[in-house]
Amino acid sequence: MSTLIQGYEVVIGFETHAQLRTRSKLFSRAATAFGAAPNTQASAVDLALPGTLPVMNREAVRCAIRLGLALGSRIAPRSVFDRKNYFYPDLPKGYQISQFQQPVVQGGEVSFFVGPSTGSGQAQEKKTVRLVRAHLEEDAGKSLHEDFHGMSGIDLNRAGTPLLEIVTEPDMRSSAEAVAYARELHKIVTWIGICDGNMQEGSFRCDANVSVRKPGQPLGTRREIKNLNSFKFMQQAIDYEIRWQIEQLEDGHAIQQATVLFDPDSGETRAMRTKEDSADYRYFPDPDLPPLCISESWIEQERAQMPELPRQMAERLVAQHGLPEYDAATLTQSPAMAAYFEQAAAASGQPKLASNWVMGELSRRLNAEDIGIEAARVSAAQLAQLIGRIQDGTISNAAARQVFEVLWRGEGETVDAVIEAKGLRQMNDSAALEKIVDEVIAANPGNVEQFKAGKDKAFNALVGQVMKASRGKANPQQASELLRARLGA
Repeated sequence: MSTLIQGYEVVIGFETHAQLRTRSKLFSRAATAFGAAPNTQASAVDLALPGTLPVMNREAVRCAIRLGLALGSRIAPRSVFDRKNYFYPDLPKGYQISQFQQPVVQGGEVSFFVGPSTGSGQAQEKKTVRLVRAHLEEDAGKSLHEDFHGMSGIDLNRAGTPLLEIVTEPDMRSSAEAVAYARELHKIVTWIGICDGNMQEGSFRCDANVSVRKPGQPLGTRREIKNLNSFKFMQQAIDYEIRWQIEQLEDGHAIQQATVLFDPDSGETRAMRTKEDSADYRYFPDPDLPPLCISESWIEQERAQMPELPRQMAERLVAQHGLPEYDAATLTQSPAMAAYFEQAAAASGQPKLASNWVMGELSRRLNAEDIGIEAARVSAAQLAQLIGRIQDGTISNAAARQVFEVLWRGEGETVDAVIEAKGLRQMNDSAALEKIVDEVIAANPGNVEQFKAGKDKAFNALVGQVMKASRGKANPQQASELLRARLGA
């Protein structure tokens, strides 16, 4: 059941352009490297100069096959390339080679979790978005508007760059679902190695089709938010667009189908142009390209070379270690995170504790510094040793966080060395602890009386006093047991 906003249901579909990790373009040998000087990577084929013919890039087709396998899609044994006709200054041919009626990847789905963050006490909800298709197409060039004194420059380096456009059904009902879907798709395409996922460089560009309607009514008129290049801006843009459309309808205005852009500075969307329908593009089969035929043996060859997919690994972690589904899904955000967890879990023999530390303390620091787990300053082996020292009672959880902090700052080489240098070893001397407990009882008669009267908070206060008196070195469980024994509880 979708959540209503001011009595309206939100409907969102996605179109995502994933740039494929190939050395050359879709139909030419021109390079695809990012950052080259303008117009140095545009060949005669990309410009459609007379006498040139496109030649299919086999590696791009391989990427499409891998995506289809990862998404549970049908890989068409025969697909056709079409010309998508429109005029734009950075489209040198006057058309874009794409696929329309017969795409190479058909159907499939993407599943993900959405909802409150872990630790909130509320359950994450599993969602599944159906895919319509993923088709191969070439990118257009880029119009440059700065530094030209009121004019525009054209950079054709991107013209002909291979893309997979991944199109969903309108299955999402909130900006949170949309962002969760985009993150999951981003994870998949980077995991299987077909896209580097760099959103700032335009390797993973998302277009969100947003509309609103009253429950039970036909789909509303959609507006397409183009080229969302970060998950943060994606959520902001969709939320603003939802509010804007509802306000327009409540004021009695009709929504016009349009392509809109998001301005991060103002936090607003603005219409760029009216939105075309497929008929406006005058699609027809490209006469210069034969049908793309993919044999079953090629598909099976790629299937055999596929890595363990994130959803497969997550299922294995649940079955093998008894982890909750949400934990498993989070730990498989990237191959690097999955490898880190598995190493820490294997070395410590405590997979759930390893999961808690990776998802908690480690992830918090990675997010705060905006770095990947590859740059983590505490290794999986060190984390495993830290977990081991918690398990054998050498240190408390609070002390463990102190050790982690020291290791993260690079001020200690081993867990044991930090424990000794900082004097964090738990008190295991029962006689010494008994003395502290007796002193705390004697010094806090009020709390003792309150506890005996049935107030549990008073007992917790006594435990706190014991921990304070021991400078955090007492084992909290042992301290509790001794207190209860002394108080006859």
